Amino acid sequence: MSSDETPNVPTPPHSRAAVREKAQQVNAQQSRARIIRRVIIAAVAVIVVGAAGGAVAWAVGSAVSKPSLTPSNLQDDGVVVTKEDLASVRAGSGSTPTPSPSTAGSAAPTGSASPTPDPTATADAVDIHVYVDYLSPGASDFERANAKQLATWVDQDAATVTYHPVALLTANSNGTKYSLRAASAAACVASMQPEVFYAFNHALLVDQPKQDTDGKSDKELIALAISSGVKDAKGLQTCVEESTYDSWVKDVTQRAVDGPLPGSKKGALSGAPTIVVNGQVYAGSLTDAAEFSQFVLSVASDSYYGTPGPTLSPTPSPSAAK
Repeated sequence: MSSDETPNVPTPPHSRAAVREKAQQVNAQQSRARIIRRVIIAAVAVIVVGAAGGAVAWAVGSAVSKPSLTPSNLQDDGVVVTKEDLASVRAGSGSTPTPSPSTAGSAAPTGSASPTPDPTATADAVDIHVYVDYLSPGASDFERANAKQLATWVDQDAATVTYHPVALLTANSNGTKYSLRAASAAACVASMQPEVFYAFNHALLVDQPKQDTDGKSDKELIALAISSGVKDAKGLQTCVEESTYDSWVKDVTQRAVDGPLPGSKKGALSGAPTIVVNGQVYAGSLTDAAEFSQFVLSVASDSYYGTPGPTLSPTPSPSAAK
């Protein structure tokens, strides 16, 4: 055998034991490493699942803990116009409709005759509900044509007038949800300072943005409400910017769409404006004050047949107001 060949000498027993011990140590280390990895992975999974579950629970809890707030000073989901509201408007601004005993409407042709209530009426007043979307051109048309007439009837106890802000055209303002925001702002005003609601409602309708535009911003809505007479500017800002009554607006809009509308057995909201007189839905012209007056006269006569009713007598109407 050459000198470079390694003899096949048996490994001593103590060397084999050392190898086995080393192998066992390596296996033990690898086992511990695998166990540690599994524990870490399991812990991370638990944390992730727990965080997700906590987020869901928080979201659900937040939804449950934040109920839909209802503005105060409402009747049948609307705001009733009072004589005091009209007096406040007259004292504060000459641009808002100022009724007079001889005023019948603001948009009837010169020389035409339209019914006007007699202030000596003794029976129950005619019940008028006006559903308005502040982005609806028809709602603006009706307000411009009939604001003075409605104010006259309220002022003389011939009719009760209730405005209902709704949001049917929320998707028609380039994603800004103007209909919803404007109706919610109106609810803020009604809840905070109800005597200002009529002036703000009128301003929103006559100074109305066009559909498929951004509409007024929250700051512009707040400024308009303040110019209408709201005194608590900070409280109004909080109410508007926090969308306090958005959920309420959605709820009342859905209730109106489902029907029936106040005093009506079958009437439901299908568009804005919708005008309901003693439970009957008006389907006539939105710009003809004389036609609407005649409808009110007819409904009042039918409703009070056999009993003394509000006395409505024809009175010449002035020319259309600007």
